[in-house]
Amino acid sequence: MKHTVYEVKLKNGSKGLIINVPESSVVTFDINFRAGDYLTKEGKWEAAHIMEHVLLGANKLIPKARTFQAEFEKNGAYSNASTSSYDIIYEAECAEFEWNRILGLLITAVTKPLFLKEEFEAEFGNVREELTARSNNHFRHLSLALRQSYGFAMKTDQDRLKLMGNVELKDIREHYELTHTTSNMRFVIAGHLPIERRKLIKKAFDSIELPLGDGRFELPDERPISLEKPLYINNKTIENIYVYVDTFMSRRIRDPEVDALSLINTMLTETLYSRIFGAAREKGLIYGMSSGMEQTKDISGWWIGAQIMPKNAPALFDIIVRELTAVFKGKIKDEDITAAKQYAIGRYQRSGQTVGGTAAGYSNRYFFDDVIDDYYKIPERIKAVSRNRIIKITKEIFAENIWGMGILGNVDQEFIDTLEEKLKPLWK
Repeated sequence: MKHTVYEVKLKNGSKGLIINVPESSVVTFDINFRAGDYLTKEGKWEAAHIMEHVLLGANKLIPKARTFQAEFEKNGAYSNASTSSYDIIYEAECAEFEWNRILGLLITAVTKPLFLKEEFEAEFGNVREELTARSNNHFRHLSLALRQSYGFAMKTDQDRLKLMGNVELKDIREHYELTHTTSNMRFVIAGHLPIERRKLIKKAFDSIELPLGDGRFELPDERPISLEKPLYINNKTIENIYVYVDTFMSRRIRDPEVDALSLINTMLTETLYSRIFGAAREKGLIYGMSSGMEQTKDISGWWIGAQIMPKNAPALFDIIVRELTAVFKGKIKDEDITAAKQYAIGRYQRSGQTVGGTAAGYSNRYFFDDVIDDYYKIPERIKAVSRNRIIKITKEIFAENIWGMGILGNVDQEFIDTLEEKLKPLWK
């Protein structure tokens, strides 16, 4: 969607983006605090998550959660919140005609929560239900367990369920007071926001009733270790296996490298004609698989994951090794690069069809490191990716020999060793 981005830097230390999308019929709000799980006390891991659940409830304006939600949603508005290892985000979307009312209610929720004992107890039960449901997701279980093994600030849902009993009402109040300060806050608001509305938004955040704090919390120092042996989670209830393979490099990659790695990711797994997934599908080995990049404060990584029958896994691993080795050797066809670029540009255009999609194109990076990506330059960046850049970054992401593999299922050690031996040449 056509839009213009304005960055707002306020005296109280908060910063945000106001994205004017002329004539759009909805307005979206994202308010971010660096307040995730890694900032909780030892043994109180679930305090941030439970606090996020309780916060969008009773407040000094409307002292009952259901009544507040009824007022918030009466014209079809939507609200939600999410907690990650690093951040908590409060979000809302509403019709354009009530943007000011919804912004006021959202700010009230964030600044004047009551944290009632009865609502804490209710949301404690709801969080337990949420974690129990998530723990049935085998991909999620394996992914979190792997990242815990590498040394990231994460825990599995199974561990979180065991720890949540340590969290008391006073813990969520303390976490709120520690993290919900203006200098630790970022926001992104998008919609039909001409100059007078932008002034009102700036005034609302400039006068927000939160303490100043000591600045934005730093992201944790995370340096993944290479696993000495594959992580194996035995689960006798499933016939297939879940597999993840990760490789890391000990620095943040630059934007041109991100573009190149994203393009080779597309070429390898993202389409039914891709070099790994497409080839495996063609042989009837697998229904679906995925891969992707990740970055933290200190590192960059690439992962590939699949759900597959054990008898098909060795053949899939042969394809993975064959195709990555071909990339290392520069055996990439020009038509494959062109096709991947066309796919990436089309995906970019689809991603910005809505106000929320446009806002998301900025918020992830802005909340991570205060950088404003130039959304309009993304097609130009994609077109600029060269064969040499693709080869170079793909080789580098494997060069430091920091890697690991995880399997969830019901297989024996010999099977796991066989798959590991197939992969090892990629890091030599």
